Amino acid sequence: MLDWLRRRVSGASARRRHRPDFPDDLWQSTLDAFPFLAEGDPAAQIRLRALSAAFLECKEFHGAGGLIITDAMALAVAAQACLPLVHLAPTAPAATTLRWYDDFVGIVMHPGEVLARRELTDDDGVVHHYREALTGEAMDGGPVMLSWADVADAGRTAAQGYNVVIHEFVHKMDLRDGEADGCPPLPAGFMGAASATEARRLWLAQLQAEFERFSDQVAAADRFGGLVKAPWLDPYAAESISEFFAVVAEAYFVNPQQLSAQSPALHALLDHFFRPAAALRPRAEP
Repeated sequence: MLDWLRRRVSGASARRRHRPDFPDDLWQSTLDAFPFLAEGDPAAQIRLRALSAAFLECKEFHGAGGLIITDAMALAVAAQACLPLVHLAPTAPAATTLRWYDDFVGIVMHPGEVLARRELTDDDGVVHHYREALTGEAMDGGPVMLSWADVADAGRTAAQGYNVVIHEFVHKMDLRDGEADGCPPLPAGFMGAASATEARRLWLAQLQAEFERFSDQVAAADRFGGLVKAPWLDPYAAESISEFFAVVAEAYFVNPQQLSAQSPALHALLDHFFRPAAALRPRAEP
């Protein structure tokens, strides 16, 4: 158990009824290490802190490969994991909003990337065994695995739109309906849709179009080398539409200006889901 949590829950039962918070200096050092966390308005900052505290109360951290989890490490993960939730339902209790992540408890952190054994059966029925280097993985109904080296480096890699924590937790949001298909559960009324089914169709139609455009850019850059400029986003996003959703969500939260410059339509689509109130406000003329 983490030090500050141990201290907070070891007191009288009256104190246990209050959701644990963390020291101001620990929170400030987290914001300093990951500046993209501090870009919201004061209300968003308060909300992020409350969500992070609630997250730490209900999740369990496990260090692998000899890694010792400190308070600062746990809070770094919690704050980045909660960033996508800040504007979804800003007046709802934090515990209610965290239901997006209620299919698991454990978070396993390794010192660096992990080599995972994989098995693939090709179209001819031949089974291939290989190893894949992973910096993170979100398992349906299971724990989240993260590379601490990548988590710790998130302040620097934000310029490239890269964030392993947000990537894996957006996968968790995508999986809420039981399938990693690039579409989280959407309500009736989303983007003016009359039903949840229509909302899903509308979302996937727009996301699929952006995915295909991006995949064509990646293929052209691979084929023609330096003659065609590679897209800014991680080319891994071309693997599938679910990976595309997770990758663009990373960029949306850690470098939204660059994502908007590269693809205004894609940025606007993510606004509708992650910042619904902002998406409904009229946009200023350029």
